[in-house]
Amino acid sequence: MEKVKTILIWILFVAAIAAIIVLFAYVNVNTIPEKQFARYQAELSKTANTDTTSLNRENEIKALNKKLDALNKRTQRLTPGNAFLIINTTNNTFELYKNNQIIRQGRCSTGSFIHLEVDSTKSFTFETPKGVMTVQNKVTNPVWTKPDWAFIEEGLPVPPPGHSSRREPNVLGDYALKLGDGYMIHGTLYQRLIGSPVTHGCVRLLDDDLEAVYTTLPVGSKVFIY
Repeated sequence: MEKVKTILIWILFVAAIAAIIVLFAYVNVNTIPEKQFARYQAELSKTANTDTTSLNRENEIKALNKKLDALNKRTQRLTPGNAFLIINTTNNTFELYKNNQIIRQGRCSTGSFIHLEVDSTKSFTFETPKGVMTVQNKVTNPVWTKPDWAFIEEGLPVPPPGHSSRREPNVLGDYALKLGDGYMIHGTLYQRLIGSPVTHGCVRLLDDDLEAVYTTLPVGSKVFIY
């Protein structure tokens, strides 16, 4: 009888082990596809996000290129076709352009911003005007017609208009480009001061630079002053 009990116990033990093995295999067999499907969904979502990000970046690049192209076209429309001059009154420098290429650059002198008080109703500030100006006339061996402030600055009586004392040759260099309202681009006797803000509003250049600007810019050329 004891022997039969022992055999039954072993049979039940083996059956339990077999049941556990079958259950474990069933769980794994049914779980593995679920894990694979979950992994597949994660990878698919990641790929979709990557594709969306790439598409957004591509659209942004296209939009930026479109804006850049529009700005380039606008710049070309606004840029003079032949030759023009740019004056930087902060750094007292210039750039001479021809066919949209810089052909010469260097130092210049612009307004000193000195304020000359005449009386309670009249004063002068020696500033180079900023904006877009035009070469209205070009002359060689220019003669300076001294304005009223030139005499007031020296403490001299102001002569009547057209008086011979107003005409002063050999002080503006070999060339002058007139910009209107008495403002000019010209040379100077005081070339060592070029690069400093010392003028009464005109733009002064060194002799070689002045000659290059004079020969390059025809009447009607634009001068950009900032």
